[in-house]
Amino acid sequence: MSLQAAVPAAHTAMFQAVRPRLFGIGYRVLGNAAEAEDVVQDAWIRWQGADRGKVRDAAAFLATTTTRLAINAGQTARVRRETSIGSWLSEPVDPEADPARGAEEADALERAVLELLEKLSPTERGAYVLREAFDYPYRRIAQVLALSEANARQLVTRARMRLAGGRRRAVGGAEHRRLFDAIADASRTGDLTTLEQLLAGDAEASFPLAVAA
Repeated sequence: MSLQAAVPAAHTAMFQAVRPRLFGIGYRVLGNAAEAEDVVQDAWIRWQGADRGKVRDAAAFLATTTTRLAINAGQTARVRRETSIGSWLSEPVDPEADPARGAEEADALERAVLELLEKLSPTERGAYVLREAFDYPYRRIAQVLALSEANARQLVTRARMRLAGGRRRAVGGAEHRRLFDAIADASRTGDLTTLEQLLAGDAEASFPLAVAA
C-alpha cells in the first residue's frame, strides 16, 4: 500500500484544499517556485506520517510545518550558495598551470561575479568580496569603502541574505568583465590595489542613489 493510499480521503482532500496557501508560504520564504513546490511535497510527506488524530487545527499545523521546512530549506540553500560563491571568488585562476582546470575555475568565477552583480548593490558587493573572498577584517573594509565598521558588518550580513534569494537585475557585459578581471588579477597576484579602487569607486558612485532610495 502506498503512503498516499494510507491517508484517509478526508485528510487528503483537506491537504489539497490548503495546498495553494502552503505553496504561497514556501514561495514567500524561498522566492523560487520549484523550491516552494518541493517544500509542499515535504509537508505532504510529514502530513502522511503525522498522528492526525491529535491535530486540532490541520490547516494551522500544515502552515507551521511548511514554514519551518521552508526556513530550513532556505538556510541550507544559503550555506550551499555562500560556500560555492566564496570558494569561486577566492580560488586563484591560473590557466597556465593547468589549462583545463584553469578554464573551469574561470567559468565558475564568472558565474559567481555575475551573481554578485545581479543581486548586490555596489556597497554590499564591495564589502562581501573583500570579506568573503580575501578575508579582510571589518575595520579594513570600512576604510576601503569609507564606511563605519558597524556598517561594513551590516553590509556583509545583508549581502549574504540577498545572495540566498535576492532579486536580480540586468548586468552589462562590460561591467561583468571589469569586475571579473579585477577579482581574477587580485586572486592570482595578491595585489588588491586595483580591486580596492574599483570597489571603492563603485560604492562612492552609488552613494547618492542609495541615500535617495
